[in-house]
Order: sequence, then structure tokens, then C-alpha cells
Amino acid sequence: HQIQTINMTENIQKRILELREISNKANYDYYVLETPTISDFQFDEFYRELVQLESEHPELITSDSPTQRVGGKADSKFDAVKHNLPMLSLGNAFDFDGLKAFDKRVNKTISNCTFTTELKMDGLAVSLRYENGLLAMGLTRGDGTEGENVTQNLRTIRTVPLKLIPPFPEIIEVRGEIVMNSSELVRVNQERVNDDLPPFANTRNAASGSIRQLDPGITANRKLDLYVYHTGVLSEKIADTQTELLENLTRLGFKVVPLHRHAETISKVWEQIKDIEKRKDDFPFGTDGAVVKVEELKFHDILGATSHEPRWAIAYKFPPDEKQTIVTDIVLSVGRTGAITPVAEFEPVLLEGSTIARASLHNEDEVERLDIRVGDTIVVRKAGSVIPEVVRVLTTNRTGNEKKFFMPKLCPVCGSDTIREEDSAFIKCTNFFCPAQVKERILFFLARGNADIDGLGEVMVESLVDSGILKDVADIFELTRDDLFTVERMGNVLADKILKNISVGKNLGLTRFLSGLGIPMVGKVASKLLAQKFGSIDKIISSNQIELENIDGVGPKIANSVKDFFAKPHNLEIISRLKNTGLKMTEEIIQISSTSVFSDKRIVLTGTLQTLSRQEAKDKLESLGAKVSSAVSKKTDYIVIGNDPGSKAKKAEEFSIRILSENEFLKMLSLD
Repeated sequence: HQIQTINMTENIQKRILELREISNKANYDYYVLETPTISDFQFDEFYRELVQLESEHPELITSDSPTQRVGGKADSKFDAVKHNLPMLSLGNAFDFDGLKAFDKRVNKTISNCTFTTELKMDGLAVSLRYENGLLAMGLTRGDGTEGENVTQNLRTIRTVPLKLIPPFPEIIEVRGEIVMNSSELVRVNQERVNDDLPPFANTRNAASGSIRQLDPGITANRKLDLYVYHTGVLSEKIADTQTELLENLTRLGFKVVPLHRHAETISKVWEQIKDIEKRKDDFPFGTDGAVVKVEELKFHDILGATSHEPRWAIAYKFPPDEKQTIVTDIVLSVGRTGAITPVAEFEPVLLEGSTIARASLHNEDEVERLDIRVGDTIVVRKAGSVIPEVVRVLTTNRTGNEKKFFMPKLCPVCGSDTIREEDSAFIKCTNFFCPAQVKERILFFLARGNADIDGLGEVMVESLVDSGILKDVADIFELTRDDLFTVERMGNVLADKILKNISVGKNLGLTRFLSGLGIPMVGKVASKLLAQKFGSIDKIISSNQIELENIDGVGPKIANSVKDFFAKPHNLEIISRLKNTGLKMTEEIIQISSTSVFSDKRIVLTGTLQTLSRQEAKDKLESLGAKVSSAVSKKTDYIVIGNDPGSKAKKAEEFSIRILSENEFLKMLSLD
């Protein structure tokens, strides 16, 4: 009987493996090669059998099973993870001269190289790590140094292989773009409108918003695609050229970037780019240009990279599309500082994959420069392929019925007086308690990088401000369940989540608290400098002008802004109330040594250190009075190199800068 049971289990396990192979191959054929080999009915039959067997034998379920694409609990937050190799951005070229300049720079270092051109897709850049053929982790690009762990959500995308096709390297990281088709954007936006949510502006925003959903089930419901274009860390070389690399990535199971072509010369590259530009509207997803890469991978290491971008690649950006339309109105928007911004509303036009119907006119001077009037025919485009802007007014189209626009003497929201301060381009509402300012200040405080309290979005904040429940940022931490239930469509689950996030948000610390206050001229960098110097909000408030000015990186203007902010009674009252809620407004002061060998030295860190993370090394050096820079210059005193240091070490040699190995660096740290 025991033997019979063992044989039965082995047969079931064998059948499960067989069904997984069938399903994975069918997915690969359908989604990557786009050549289905079995019918939808057959696929569904095999898949249902697999689900049935795995439900009866859960001990046989593995992470690479196609049934595990949609799974996992909703995360409360995405963890930040450092990239093993930075995900650098690309330099830009906007014409043939820009490409020729790139070619000239490349040929100063190497010769006899060729190129590839690739379609540049407009989506969300990600990095996926595979270990022994299985998906181990997926990260967003983030700031290039570290990204968010969105592995669970990436697993739901059909073109993300859960298991690679052998043979494969023991470790391989692939870099690619998550995109959403335009037709899917229409469907998703209709759902959002039905749920009283703002629609996504374009397919790129939709891809980003979909991948960063806290519930993987929502991501799975949106049809996303992954297209890969390069690799990160590799345990072994898999190609000699970019073309071969893309061919091998396809063999491993990935869908690769479309329209990749080899070119012998930069003139041939230009021909290929013009061909891509003619066809850009044929693609179902957003595209804003082409990427040009040196074809031979051995030259990538020789060319290296700056702190921001590789020297072996460049992005050619298509000229922005321009469309004519008619101004239907000019409306006013009041920001958190009271600045009143005129906004042109016009007949909707389709530009670069999304429909736009309004554009900021920025300030009174810009309105006068354009001489824009209601009823005018205007030319609009997207600046940087993202932000709608009015390029010019076609005054020859005027009929005489156009209405001239004047900036208001009174605030359009609260009716208070407006002023235009000396040396300022902005007209401002003078009422600090103007509901529009209150709403924007609260949203700024809640934003990512500041208090970062998830769940309290624009619609909800607007409702709570309009009802008088939220009058300032201190009211956030005094919200009750009853307050939240004044918002339409509020449920128990969402209310619990918001209250929990508010409670967690009390631990934000001094740097993020200062940043969230929106003190004029005090951003994240200045906030960190102030927090490191004083350690508590009380010490900042009681500091004098000279103490503030003497902080390296602050100076008289920022110091004056800080003193002015904390001289206002209503700001001090808000801080007092926030203290009573238990909000953390302190931070440990890092004592900077003046006797350290690193004091007042300029240090560059490059490569991967084995004993310290880049951030830990940076924090340690700054505590010893060093200035840590990302770029090597003649003023650099030391460069600390880890594994795979790249081109910075070579540049340090050219400048005769002292190079420290990790062991030498650690020994010098121990002396301090």
C-alpha cells in the first residue's frame, strides 16, 4: 500500500511538472513570440487541471508555477532595496548634430565600434534578478541607486518569466520597461472615473501606478507587458554584442525591446531613427524616441559612465508633437504658498498618447508675454513629452471676439486681497487660512518623502478641508473614525488603514517633518542640514540668524526664511499641537570630528564595498567631517574603490588622486 501511495504521488508530481511546462511554453509562445501554439480552450483545460492538482497537493506548489502569478497579500508598503548596479539615466540628443557629438566622444576612447538603435518605450523602468533560473526579486528604478521591491506585482505580468528557459546563468539581472497599451489605458481610466478617481495622464503614469499598487490583485487586473533591453549583474557572460544579448534574452524567455537594429555608422543610425519616428504612432504603447548603444559589449566597460549616465549609450528624443486648439477659458489655481496660477483650458487634443485640455500659464508675466486671450487659437505641446504647455498664440486667427485676461485683485477662492511682492513674478493670496492653501499645504505634508501617509489622497483631503475637519496639518493626527466617515464612500477597512498609517506617520523624524512644513527655500537637503545641526525642532526655533547662516549649505536667504517662518504665531501653534499628538520632531545629531584624517576632505565612493553599504560609508565619512561627492574632479582628495569600480578609478589616476582599497579605507576609519 505504501509503495502504491509513493507511486501515485510520483505520478501526480510528474503530471504537475508536465502541466507547468505546457503552460509556461504556451505563455511564452503567446506573449513573447506572439505565435500561439495551442488554442485558448486547450490552455484553459491544462491550466484548470494544474490548479486542481495543486489545490489537492499544496505541498507540491512551487514559486515558478504559473498558478502563482496572482498571489500574495497586499503589502502595507514597498521596501527600498539598493540596486547591485546603479540604474543610470541616459543623456539626450535632439538632432543629428547631437548624435554626431556622441559618436565623436565615443571615438576619442575607442575605434572601430558599431551601434544598435532601439525603440525607446515610455513606461516604468525595472530590474529583475533571477537566481538559478527563478525570479528572486524585482525592483523599480527609483532614484537609480535604490528602488522599490515590487516582486509580487511583477509576478502577475504574463511576459515576466517566473522560470527561465535553460541553459541560463546562475545569476542574471535584466533591465527593462513595464508598459501599458493605449487600449488598456482607456479601459483602466474608465474604471477609475467610475470609482471617482482621477484618470491616468498617459500610459507611462498608468504603468507606474499599476506596478506600485499595494494589492497585487489590482496589478494583475491590468494588462501590462515587460520589454527587456539590457542586463545588470551577471554571473557569467552571455553575449559579445548588444544584438546577441537581445537574441539570448529572447531565448531565455523574455520579450525584448522592438525595432532593434544594427548600424555600422552614426549616419546609418540617423536613417534608422527617422524610420522609427515615421512609425511611432503605430505602436500600441507610448514611445518618445530611440536609444543608441555601442554594439560591442566589451567597449561598454572601457567607456564606462559618469555619475548619471553611461558613456556608451544615448537617447534620441523625438521633437514634441504640436497641435492647434482653441482657448475656452483661463481659470485660476491657488497653491500652498498662496501663489495664484493662471491655467489655460482649451478644446481637448491628443498629444503623444494622451488627451490634454489644460496647461499652466505660470504667472502674470507669461500671460502678458503670450498675450493669450479666451477664444484665441493656440499651439500646444508637451514639454519633455510630459507637461502640457502653450507654445504660442496664433494672433492672425483672431476675430475680435477674444476676451483679454487680467490677474485678480482678490483671491478667487476666499476673496482676500492679493499682492505681488517685489522681485516676484507671482501674485499671492494674503490669507494664510485660505481653504485652497490649506488643502495644498496638507497634501504637501502628506506626500512621499515627507510624512508619506498613504490613503489620504487629494479627493479625501479636499472633502475633509471643505467640511472644516482639516484646517491645518496638526488636524491630520487628530482625525477620528467619525471624521473619516464624513467622506463619501468611506468603509471600515479603508478607515482602519488610514488611522493606522497616521499612527505610524508620527515617527517621521525631524528631517522629514521640516521638509513637509513647506518652509520657503527649505527642501529636503536644507531640512537634513538643519536636523543634523540642531537635532530638535525647539532648538531650531530658538536658534539665531548667525547660527543658521553658519551651517554649510544654508546661508543668509534660507536662514532668513527659517526665522521668518517660526516667527509667525500660527506656525508655532501648529507645532505645539503636533507635539501634543506625539509626533516625533527630533533626530540624533551626528557628531562631526574635526581631528579625523577625513575632516574637510572630498571623497568619492565607487564600486561595491563588501563590509559597508554605500549609504553607511557616506554617513560615516560625513560624521568625520568629509564631503562625499559622486563625481571625480581635481579637488577630490581620496577615491574609495570597491568591486567593479568603473571609470572613476581611471579618472582618479589621471588626476593623481590617492586611491584607497576597501581594506585601506577601513584601516583609516579605525584610526579615527
